[in-house]
Amino acid sequence: MSTPALAAPVGLRLHPLRDSATMLRRNLKHMLRYPSMTLMLVGMPIVFLLLFVYVLGGTMGAGLGAASGGRAAYANYVAPAIILMTVTATVQGTAISVAMDMTEGVIARFRTMHIARVSVLTGHVLGSVIQAVISLTIVIGVALLVGFEPTAGLGAWLATAGFLMVVTFALVWLCVALGQVSKSVETASNLPMPLVLLPFLGSGFVPTDSMPGGLRWFAEHQPFTPIIETLRGLLMDKPIGNNAWISLIWCAVIALAGYLWSKKLFNREFAH
Repeated sequence: MSTPALAAPVGLRLHPLRDSATMLRRNLKHMLRYPSMTLMLVGMPIVFLLLFVYVLGGTMGAGLGAASGGRAAYANYVAPAIILMTVTATVQGTAISVAMDMTEGVIARFRTMHIARVSVLTGHVLGSVIQAVISLTIVIGVALLVGFEPTAGLGAWLATAGFLMVVTFALVWLCVALGQVSKSVETASNLPMPLVLLPFLGSGFVPTDSMPGGLRWFAEHQPFTPIIETLRGLLMDKPIGNNAWISLIWCAVIALAGYLWSKKLFNREFAH
């Protein structure tokens, strides 16, 4: 007599996982069906990489004051910023995908189905993380081809991969919220744009000590500067200092804020 009473709660506990897996497959199929979106998101950081290394690299590299100088030194300097830009470009696509679901009636159909609410957003988050892994692999490969020469060992590469997943996870949740708050797909493509621009206003492309006072203060205290410096330290086998801890705190704050904001918006929409 007790077995059926215990079986139902187990099923209830498992169905969010099954529904999340279904939503993940949906997002992966969407990604495969529209590869132009992935190519566009990967193309932007690659264009910036080629621009800064081949067009501006010689002059910018000479200004770094490194012994080797020139284009090779600048490729090593700018690659971490381009890697971060790859993540920000990918999560911009997340905002667009979420906005499409919210504005094209998909949520209304989900509302009539017996699925866990959390699975819809979880599918977007996991799909975006997988897309980010693919994009990062491509961009890092191109960076190596154009002169990026990291000195990281296996342990540092694993730490870099884990750190990038933390950064991606945090920014994805923020963009899930931005996609929900957008009234159109066009708005969703524009709202995350500051994330793409912030590396330019940090230590991504030039050292912060070369900036004027007010801009330098902003560059040193915005979240992307410690993230870039952590990537730079891991990949080039240089001291990281407190940048890793500061980055992780920023990621925790962004992820928590994005998750709570997303959950509030989605529950309100799903209840309508």
